[in-house]
Amino acid sequence: MAIEIRTYGDSVLRRVADPLRKIDGETKKIAEKMVEAMIRANGVGLAAPQIGVSKRIIVLDLDGQFHILVNPEIIETSSESEEAIEGCLSVPGVDAEVTRKLRAHVRGTTLDEKEVDIEGEGLMARAMQHEIDHLNGILFIDHLGPAKKRSIISEYHRKQREKDE
Repeated sequence: MAIEIRTYGDSVLRRVADPLRKIDGETKKIAEKMVEAMIRANGVGLAAPQIGVSKRIIVLDLDGQFHILVNPEIIETSSESEEAIEGCLSVPGVDAEVTRKLRAHVRGTTLDEKEVDIEGEGLMARAMQHEIDHLNGILFIDHLGPAKKRSIISEYHRKQREKDE
């Protein structure tokens, strides 16, 4: 059975995810399900809460490379920011201009328990910030002004109603 990606309104998306104390077979199964769900949805990243698991795991598929990080944290970001169109698998069908830091340095642990540092800019930096936001109960729409956020949420609900008809 395919893993369902949780969508806007699901409370798991608003919880701060729990850190993992150990990486075991269950952690690896979760990561595998996340990769499958991300590929099936044509995404560039996914956080565990998006499949209903409140654990600090993210997966990224950028530049032809998969990155699976457990307990990732942003170590440093650049002072420069950029605005770009951003969407989310948990808020399907809508997107908006979101300002994010241009560069990001993230540290996490791989599934084979090695600590890694990943530095990225542009889309990679944006994706890392976006997925780590998910681990903290933050959605991309939370970076918008109040009027724009209401507009995007209304558009999302309208598209969901149309899809259900």
